[in-house]
Formats: sequence, C-alpha cells, structure tokens
Amino acid sequence: MADKIKKTIKKTTKEVVKKPTKAAVVKPNAAVAKGEPRPNGRAKVKEAPTTSVEQSKGGLTVSVFDLLGKKTGTVTLSRENFGQEPNERLIAQALRVYKTNAFTHTAATKTRGNVRGGGKKPWRQKGTGRARAGSSRSPLWVGGGVVFGPLPRSPKLDLPKKMKKKALVYALSKQTIAKNIMVISSFEKLTPKTRDISNLLKNIEATYPALFITSEARSNLKLASRNLPRVKIETVSNLNALIVLENKKLI
Repeated sequence: MADKIKKTIKKTTKEVVKKPTKAAVVKPNAAVAKGEPRPNGRAKVKEAPTTSVEQSKGGLTVSVFDLLGKKTGTVTLSRENFGQEPNERLIAQALRVYKTNAFTHTAATKTRGNVRGGGKKPWRQKGTGRARAGSSRSPLWVGGGVVFGPLPRSPKLDLPKKMKKKALVYALSKQTIAKNIMVISSFEKLTPKTRDISNLLKNIEATYPALFITSEARSNLKLASRNLPRVKIETVSNLNALIVLENKKLI
C-alpha cells in the first residue's frame, strides 16, 4: 500500500513540475526603427535638428564695406572663434551670471530698531484698558518700522574664465550663423561726425541695436556715434556673451 502511494506521488510531481521556458532575449545591438517602442517600453526620442556654421548659407565668409557703405570684398572668419557649434546651456548660464551681477540691489527699509525715537513706553502696562505697548515705533503703529523689508545685498555670481571664454565663442558663432556680422575697413579715417556714421549704417542696412567692435579705443568713432542712442562701441578685450547677443548687428 505504501509503495502504491509513493508511486502516485512521484507521478503527480512529474506532472506539476514543468521544464522552464527560455525567456526572450533581446540583443543590445538589434536595430530599432524610428518611432517604434524600445524593449524597455520607451520610444526613441527624435533629436532636434541643429544648424551649424557650416550648414548656414555663406559659412564663415562675411562682407567688407568701406566708410561710404560700398561693398569692397569679403573676408573669412576664423573657425576657432566663429565656427563652433553653439552650446545653448552654457550661453544661458553665462547670460544669467552677467544679468544678475548687473543689478545693484540697493533698496533699503528701516526696522523698528533703525527708526528714530520710540524709546519711551507710550503708557503704563496695566490699568488703562488699552492694549499693552512698549514702543511707538512698532511695525503695528503708523511711523513704525517695516517687517521683512528689502535690505541692500550683493548676490554676485561667478563664472570660471574658461567658461566665459567658451560662452563668448559660442555667442560669436551664433551671430555668425544668423548672418549678423560685417566688417568695415579704414575706421581710422572716419571723421567724428554723427552724419557720417549715420549714413554709413543706413547704406549697409544695419539693424539696431548695433555694436562696433574695435581692436583699440578710437576717439573719432566714439565722438561720431555718441548721439546715436542704439549704437554702442566696445573693444575686443571688453567683449562678453551678453554684449554680443544683446545686439542685432556686429560691425
């Protein structure tokens, strides 16, 4: 009887225990069509097309004009400074640093300790029927101090030198892609007259605000453009990403 029971138990265990099925193995190098879901359930994200300096019309070649606004030729800009692929995240970080450091944050208010007067207790503590008061300069009183008002502060942000230099290169490359750079020859011969610089900008069809970039300070250019409100002058040593990108035309 016992032998029969053992045999029946063995049969039932054989029927219950099944051979393990092989799991579907997905090869890591298997090709996945665009838009189809990946093995982990996520669809492949299409990358946004980027416009490089090489893809832009004209590439690194810009026009050269004389002081009368006539085109005299072309010049090829250096790939190192004007032909890089813009890094938008670094540009945004640099602009945030420059704009934050431009604010002065000088607004100030006086707390109850800074307001003159209020040293005497207005009335005795008990017996008057009124609410107790210790100073007439309490924030609850007219003429009292301000609670949690603004105070002068200097939230200066810093950016490493290499990141500043890279951000400037990316900003110049971005302006090159947008075809916002042109070259003027013989600036030293320019007369310090507003009429001359205004006619020059009109002849080359410059959009405003415009920025003149010179290798060194030039007094004649400064005198000629100081009456034009949306025209600025900067030397190469003072350039940064914010100055380059806030102007529509670089000359």
